[in-house]
Amino acid sequence: MEQPAQKASKKAPKKGSLWRELPIMVAVALLLALLIKTFIVQAFYIPSGSMENTLLINDQVLVNKLVYRVRDIERGDVVVFAGVDSWKGEAEFEEPSNPVTGALRWVGSVFGLVPGERDFIKRVIGLPGDKVKCCDAKGRLTVNGVPLVEDYLYPGDKPSEIPFEITVPQGRLWVMGDHRFVSSDSRFHQRDPGGGAIPQEQVIGRAFVIVWPFSHATTLPIPDTFSQPALRAAEIVGSEAPLVLGLAGAVPLMHWRRRRLRRRA
Repeated sequence: MEQPAQKASKKAPKKGSLWRELPIMVAVALLLALLIKTFIVQAFYIPSGSMENTLLINDQVLVNKLVYRVRDIERGDVVVFAGVDSWKGEAEFEEPSNPVTGALRWVGSVFGLVPGERDFIKRVIGLPGDKVKCCDAKGRLTVNGVPLVEDYLYPGDKPSEIPFEITVPQGRLWVMGDHRFVSSDSRFHQRDPGGGAIPQEQVIGRAFVIVWPFSHATTLPIPDTFSQPALRAAEIVGSEAPLVLGLAGAVPLMHWRRRRLRRRA
């Protein structure tokens, strides 16, 4: 029959084993979080009011990093993108004072608990080839001549205090914040390469849901104004223009070829 002391000695290694495995479990959890952050979904912390009231300061959003592998970026998407060298952050952050603080900051960025210093979040207004202008006679922002009814703007904000007109270069996007009065968006970088439009390859992913705080949790759908039939029609016409021009050029060419064959006959 086993003595009580012997039973205790058998349980002790199990307790010690748990403490030895705990660092491994933490390391594996961080590794999985890093893999998910890198390839699938990443949490982002909102440090500024440039997207109010859609996104408030201290909100945390989830960003889908796979969505643009299966569909194109659309007007109205809220996207996170890496800031180019000429873009200055809308919120200032102190550099970590020591390696430990730096490591904690990195872990916090993995879980979206602290902001990324060079990441920005804005709404896509113009796609490559779009003509974006502000403002029309009624003070509205227009895309390809179609006015946008921007119900998502911060209360009291105008579509833009700065008049502008741009045709978005190929491979770039025109992005703006929903709180136009405080957002340092494409309008303020018109002297930069691309005329203020950001490179598409800088887009990290699409913000699709607010996860914190719970009282503000909601999805981030594309506003109805970007689904206007006139805007969609302009997009279709623009995409089919090369085909139409090709057919227009082919008709006289075929007519000339037939006349030449008749003369030879």
